[in-house]
Amino acid sequence: GVKRIDADAKQLPHLSVTDKSLVWNTDLTETLELENLMINASITMHSAEARKESRGAHAREDFEKRDDKNWIRHTLGYWDGATQSTRLDYRPVHSQPLPDGEMRYVEPVDRVY
Repeated sequence: GVKRIDADAKQLPHLSVTDKSLVWNTDLTETLELENLMINASITMHSAEARKESRGAHAREDFEKRDDKNWIRHTLGYWDGATQSTRLDYRPVHSQPLPDGEMRYVEPVDRVY
């Protein structure tokens, strides 16, 4: 999946708008929508491939259990338009409740269906 989406994303610079009108330009709208969808698809695919666990809606057959030791963190995806590529970074999850004591800390647990 990642290799295929990367190959498709590399074609984005060849995308062009043929309709040059300024009113109701659906060609322009569809071109912008396709670019946005391709960028988000690439970031989603790279993020899913990098996460070596199953958690919530992100389920993998090769990693059936969640891995709290390595994966309680947020994935940040960045698109580089110059190279048509995705870069991933991470930031910690804020797991402690607000300091005013409004709510108690809730331990993460596996979802069981």
